[in-house]
Amino acid sequence: MKKFIGLFIFILSLVFMSGCTTEIVPPIEPPIVVEPTIAELVESKLDSLSLNEKVAQMIQAERGYISPEQVETYGIGSILSGGGSHPTSYLDTADDWYQMYFNYQQSALNSSSEIPIIYGIDAVHGNNNLYGATIFPHNIGLGAANDPDLMYEIGKATAEEMRVTGITWTFAPAVSVVSDISWGRTYEGLSENPIIHQNLVQSMILGLQDNGVSATTKHFVGDGGTAFGVDQGNVILDEQTIRDIHLLPYYEAIEAGVDTIMISYSSINDMKMHGNDYWIHDVLKEEMGFKGFIISDWNAIHQLPGDYSDQIVNSVNTGVDMLMEPSDWLSAYDTLSQAVLNQRISIERIDDAVSRILTVKYTRGLMDHPFDRLAPETNLYTQEHQDLAREAVRKSLVLLKNDGQALPLSNNESIYITGPAVDHVGYMCGGWTTYWQGNTASDIGVGISIKDALSNVVNAQSVSLATTWANADTVIVVLTETPYSEGVGDHDQLTLTTGLSHPDNAAALLIANQAQAAGKNVIGILISGRPLVLGSYLDDFDAFIAAWLPGSEGGSGIADVIFGDYDFTGKLSFTWPKDISQIGYTSTRSNYDESYVMFPFGYGLSYRS
Repeated sequence: MKKFIGLFIFILSLVFMSGCTTEIVPPIEPPIVVEPTIAELVESKLDSLSLNEKVAQMIQAERGYISPEQVETYGIGSILSGGGSHPTSYLDTADDWYQMYFNYQQSALNSSSEIPIIYGIDAVHGNNNLYGATIFPHNIGLGAANDPDLMYEIGKATAEEMRVTGITWTFAPAVSVVSDISWGRTYEGLSENPIIHQNLVQSMILGLQDNGVSATTKHFVGDGGTAFGVDQGNVILDEQTIRDIHLLPYYEAIEAGVDTIMISYSSINDMKMHGNDYWIHDVLKEEMGFKGFIISDWNAIHQLPGDYSDQIVNSVNTGVDMLMEPSDWLSAYDTLSQAVLNQRISIERIDDAVSRILTVKYTRGLMDHPFDRLAPETNLYTQEHQDLAREAVRKSLVLLKNDGQALPLSNNESIYITGPAVDHVGYMCGGWTTYWQGNTASDIGVGISIKDALSNVVNAQSVSLATTWANADTVIVVLTETPYSEGVGDHDQLTLTTGLSHPDNAAALLIANQAQAAGKNVIGILISGRPLVLGSYLDDFDAFIAAWLPGSEGGSGIADVIFGDYDFTGKLSFTWPKDISQIGYTSTRSNYDESYVMFPFGYGLSYRS
């Protein structure tokens, strides 16, 4: 019976199916969501802003002159910490810095525009304002190393050590092509020759920006080419020379997609760059196609002719998009707004500037993640960053002299070390370290001095440190300049005992002379931000090393090379003059004569040479 019932049900199902058609319903696809492009986001945000909100985006104030409450009231677009400007003190931790950043950022988001600030600092050789950060060699040393991969990794490490504070904008790298080493910013330049910049600039920018930090190339254009190396001075050159030498690094920067460019204080043929419409608008923006935003330097528009309103109008119409007005930010805000209302600046120029600023803020993720930070314990002065800085030191050292195989040192000799920089990390770091003019303390919280690094070798091997030079096989003399930055460092008496050289160099040089006469192996190490005229003092040394400003890991990097664990690979990115009269003689000359100078561009010995 069960069989018949089952057969009956089967026949009924066939009959039913024969009279019906089965419609196959496709699965419901989720709607395709098209994310708006950055350009669309910028346009939409711009359309929502009032004139005052737009103008506020074009203003940058220094943290010491503006409160979080004022940021909320005015919706200011950017804050900076000038060199040596800390939240409360130089000992502030990464958490202290982040709390300050957080307070400003929260206030910006509470403003009527709800646009986050972009916070800028001078992280020019690591996050050098932050106590406990890795201090990398200054650019002059990195130019001697001339290693693009190294530059990328330093940019990456700097970005990581910045982002422990939340801050995502550095006023670096300087791409100055330095024509006269009298200039106090010589060490911020990679070289006297743009061929070095063409090899390194893109790598540094990508290292920063691939890791979440906006880079700034500066100072546009010709800051390193002023007559007699005068800071903020006058470039007296024809246009083709400027293009051939000083403009070239900016092509590299734009190719790398640099977010911002800072204008130079200096002039070209007596016209201040901040008011130079041809170079900023016609060349940089139109001809070269720069799409980021342009920022003025600290109070630099005040050097333009006319009253304050004229200075604002001139600089903005020329193409400056953001005004670094550290203390006068409120006056700048009011004056810029009024200039638009008075039709001295078009709303189209304002929209262009604000669009550029917003594009950077969207591109770097600030609009979506304004409070992001990295963990200090895994990103600040890590062993990886220390090792990277140490590698940079090794590669930046230039061996100028090595008679009779004075170097490398053997592991079974007695060494006497002397000189004002022998036990001083602050001198090795130079300007823009902790403070604007550098840190003159021997202990800056990180790093290892040359003396301590050699002591580590002593403890690990059979080397011994002598208490007097007379009892030593080798005498190491460490000479130095004192720290400086910007115009404070301008000087044309560039010898080991004049200018900004340390006054104790003279006593150390006397020891070198005496030790040389007594038949000792005498090694000279020069810590400096530029070549110094050596004169007859070089005769008192069997070997001589240009160590530049090697940073916090300078001691370890120097020890690595002088004991032969690594060879010298650095080559001069600056011509080394024979005497004061040769200052300003560079490899960019068509008739450059290598035999005329003491050591030419590209010179550098190794243990194999």
